[in-house]
Amino acid sequence: MKAEFGDFQTPPALVAEILRCLSRNGKYWERVFEPTCGRGNFISGLLALDKPPKEIQGIEFDTEHFQAAKIIAKNTPSTRFVIQQGKIFDLDLSQSLKWSTEGNLLIIGNPPWVTNSQLGSLGSNNLPIKTNLKGLKGIEALTGRSNFDISEYILIKLIQELFFEKPTIALLCKTAVARNVLKFAFDAQLQISNASIRLIDAKKWFKASVSACLFCLDVGWDKPSYEADVYPSLSASEPESTIGIIDHKLVADIKAYQKSAFLNGSSSLTWRQGLKHDAASVMELICISDGVFQNKFQEIVDVESDYIYPLLKSTDLFHGNINSTRGVIVTQKNIGECTYKLEKTAPRLWQYLTSHSAQFDKRKSSIYKGKPPFSIFGIGDYSFSLYKVAISGLHKQPRFRVVHPIKNRPVMLDDTCYFISCNSIESAILLACLFNSDICLYFIKSITFLDAKRPITKKLLQSICFEELLNHIPQEQLIKQANSEYQLTKPCSDKQLEWLSALELLSNKY
Repeated sequence: MKAEFGDFQTPPALVAEILRCLSRNGKYWERVFEPTCGRGNFISGLLALDKPPKEIQGIEFDTEHFQAAKIIAKNTPSTRFVIQQGKIFDLDLSQSLKWSTEGNLLIIGNPPWVTNSQLGSLGSNNLPIKTNLKGLKGIEALTGRSNFDISEYILIKLIQELFFEKPTIALLCKTAVARNVLKFAFDAQLQISNASIRLIDAKKWFKASVSACLFCLDVGWDKPSYEADVYPSLSASEPESTIGIIDHKLVADIKAYQKSAFLNGSSSLTWRQGLKHDAASVMELICISDGVFQNKFQEIVDVESDYIYPLLKSTDLFHGNINSTRGVIVTQKNIGECTYKLEKTAPRLWQYLTSHSAQFDKRKSSIYKGKPPFSIFGIGDYSFSLYKVAISGLHKQPRFRVVHPIKNRPVMLDDTCYFISCNSIESAILLACLFNSDICLYFIKSITFLDAKRPITKKLLQSICFEELLNHIPQEQLIKQANSEYQLTKPCSDKQLEWLSALELLSNKY
């Protein structure tokens, strides 16, 4: 199926809704360009308008789709058509589109909903030249942040190469793509304005489980704007919120952000990400009875117990299940530590890991290249602190949890979680109360995009100015809340608040 290449042909009913939306205020475009015209459903919809465009141009790579679009073009002599077969990535659009008509230009369509790496792995050659599109450096490019959606590439190409035409662009895409383009346009100071995001039901129209939208913007006008009103549907007349760039960051709700922007800054605390091993079937265990563990192959794991630690995952944190029966094998105390010594210090563990070496060989991430066998990441002194404040990165609703040792063993978190190491239970409780405060959660909500694969990120958490948060909440209120929510033998007091003022020292320690 061509859908696996991100090729979703737009249903005629959805085309009709989109065109009604775009022409609601009597707007008319003499010229229309469709960068990936597919089988011509948008072309048919445009021709069905009471006042169709004078000229339509399109590009299509797939031969079958190209032939279908040409048939539609041949049957409508009243509108001038130019349909080219080829890859849009190979064309300089400022030179390739030769118009015989003047007037407003609308760029419309539904580019592929797939990333460049996905298309490459599927064997498609309908790809742009391999490039670090956003100019990322070092580890960001190495670990995949240079991967991008094909529709994102096309949108940026349209803005850059056709800005002199001052077009209106209206393309279906993932909402994440629309946000990425908005941020890229700001960073590159591209001239865009009047942007809007109108949500569509991708499950209904394309059987795709992804947040999608009609992304509209004007290009080439004198006063650029890097905001976009977000509408719940194509027919909605009022936006639910406005996203945009403030303080050089893209925020999810401008009004909410402005009320809590004093928390935006750089945290003196260091948020850490949990363990990364990419070998869950071998490394992650379940305690089936006291001291007896089983892996995901349902094998009893007989290894030295000092190397097995309690494990919490994002679902455990979100639901408050902080007494999980999960375990994880920890092969190193610090990143890059030699693991060959395990052959002598933990022979049963070494034998177990070696017997499953094929699972480790399957790890695709480049971070493991050149590292000792069975290496892990997200490990350091901070991992072994007895107390932590942690949060799931995967859930939409932020919930900060206090993590305490299980059977006197420090608890590890997986790499979908973030945490701060603490030196006492009281410190962890006070921190959790601060981060769970209404103003902090309000700030997080204002900068969080709920449809993201990982709504909460380390970058987001590091942007919370801890000193401002601490100064905003009265000490008496904080202590009262801590003692009411957590049943401690020894209640929290202002002595613990003295620790809070020295958190920067603690973060340096870990």
